[in-house]
Amino acid sequence: MIKLFKVKEKQREQAENANGKPPVKKQSPGELRLHKDISELNLPKTCSISFPNGKDDLMNFEVAIRPDEGYYMGGTFTFSFSISPIYPHEAPKVKCKTKVYHPNIDLEGNVCLNILREDWKPVLNINTIIYGLYHLFTEPNHEDPLNHDAAAVLRDNPKMFESNVRRAMHGGYVGQTFFTRCM
Repeated sequence: MIKLFKVKEKQREQAENANGKPPVKKQSPGELRLHKDISELNLPKTCSISFPNGKDDLMNFEVAIRPDEGYYMGGTFTFSFSISPIYPHEAPKVKCKTKVYHPNIDLEGNVCLNILREDWKPVLNINTIIYGLYHLFTEPNHEDPLNHDAAAVLRDNPKMFESNVRRAMHGGYVGQTFFTRCM
């Protein structure tokens, strides 16, 4: 019985190859869901999506966020998204490519956003993540930090935090750390 299925599959492949067309790559369930998520994106005007590897690689893309309010207004912050073949059962891997002085993003680009960790559920989608990232810039959270120094300054001295953010975004040092311009 099993051999019969293998013979049928081999015949189908030979028929496809005989057409002169390359065999069609079957999409994983994760790719199908991601395609749906991307086609239904409803991004705020301050966000954009790009595919640096071309439209054939939907599983890896970048999102640029340009906050229009708050401490980070005027900056542009780029995030890379890497999607697993078992998406949406596993949250996307998201990294900030722009070095930023932020309590919820460390200097290596790791992002502290609950829906990317313990609160991820398959009903969530890419749109939800992008809005979550945007919210990090409009309302940074000092209570769940990855960058503890930035969180302490935000909590204890918001004016100093704002000054540090501006210095970092204009390209300069905050403490011993240099930040490239992102405005």
